[in-house]
Amino acid sequence: MRRSILSRMAQTPFASVVRRSVLVVSIAAFPVWVAAQQGSTGAPQGAAGQAAGRGQGQGRQGGAQQGVAFPGGRMNPDDQSLIAAAPSRGLFSQEAYTQYEILAPGTEQFAITYFLESATVGATTISNATRAGSEGTNLSVFDPRTGQPLKFTYEEQPNGDHAIKATLNSPIPQGGVGRVLIYKTYKDARTYQMNGEDLVWVRSLAGYRLGVVLPKGYAFTSANVAAQLSTTATGQLKLSFASPSGASNNLTVHAHKTSVAFPPSTFTDMFFDDMKTLYTLDAPETGKINVEQTYSDTRKGTSATLSQLDYMAVNDLKVVDLDTAKVLTATKRGDSASVALDVPITNDKQSAHLRLTGVINDGTYRVENGDLVFQRTVRGLRNTIILPVGYEVSAVSQSGTIGRTQDGRVFVALVNLNGENSYRVTIRARK
Repeated sequence: MRRSILSRMAQTPFASVVRRSVLVVSIAAFPVWVAAQQGSTGAPQGAAGQAAGRGQGQGRQGGAQQGVAFPGGRMNPDDQSLIAAAPSRGLFSQEAYTQYEILAPGTEQFAITYFLESATVGATTISNATRAGSEGTNLSVFDPRTGQPLKFTYEEQPNGDHAIKATLNSPIPQGGVGRVLIYKTYKDARTYQMNGEDLVWVRSLAGYRLGVVLPKGYAFTSANVAAQLSTTATGQLKLSFASPSGASNNLTVHAHKTSVAFPPSTFTDMFFDDMKTLYTLDAPETGKINVEQTYSDTRKGTSATLSQLDYMAVNDLKVVDLDTAKVLTATKRGDSASVALDVPITNDKQSAHLRLTGVINDGTYRVENGDLVFQRTVRGLRNTIILPVGYEVSAVSQSGTIGRTQDGRVFVALVNLNGENSYRVTIRARK
């Protein structure tokens, strides 16, 4: 199963991979979305030269000192009053992907595939803390750029947690992103239980992009989180989902044995896709949208085709390899463009991590009867729109969260939970 998820990713036509790319509108060399999240919702930082990532699926509650966590804040343990969280500043959620494959009944084990990123400049390691009580075995860590193993340690921490600390091939560069691919198996009787021949799997899953796979020969009796349901190439049923707000998902799965043979689904896991798009709006009278797109390209070969340009007219195009922060030269051939890769993609654990930036001025952003209007078809799972300074949002036609950047600009963060890759959105604002 570990190989199959990566194989399916690598075999997915690029049209379905790039379509979920992240366009980020930015006028600064340093990514706006990284700058906005530093010190607020970014990955916690450890000692110098380290980047720490909380263990996926932790869903921890605060102790008596802090109160019990709930979406949007905490509950005071003394008088049960609600203490609101600080205003939202995170332009994107779902920055990591985790798949849980529930193993054979009676083992109390589940295999985890975890893609983790960090933008901590200068970090030479990435850490993944795991919850006390979840016994970790079958550990391995890979570099998604080369597909080769990385050195790592797995040690108990003073608080009882264990942590994987992976050593990167090079420090995370300014304007770049470090990433690792982690495989591990947990044994946890609290999470994985049996009720006769029926299995029960209950776990608080952190607000990432998530997948949960049943053992072969089992079908869902119930699952309490809205999710995409598919069948893997091996005939196993799989839930795929994410939390729009980035809050934890308290998932309970009940499953029973079945003799039904399930054929593989014709569609892929939409939540596996890491693409995200940020649009930063210039002054309304200019009609300009600064855009930055970040995504992983898994197609094998020595170059990456910039298929986004098929549906988006971008001026001042710039392409950066996020693993190295190196600017890549785009070569045009007819109506298409591509960039040469320093490391060819030859195996299923590899991908090229790219960022495209540029300017769009195609009439989808304008002033109408005194309103700022952003109206266009957006693609992919995650799209965030940053309004100009001084503007207040008055209408959003699709579901999204609202927040402010550190410099006070309002943003709307959209998360597409539908199977369709693209949808039209209209945002109105006034000054």
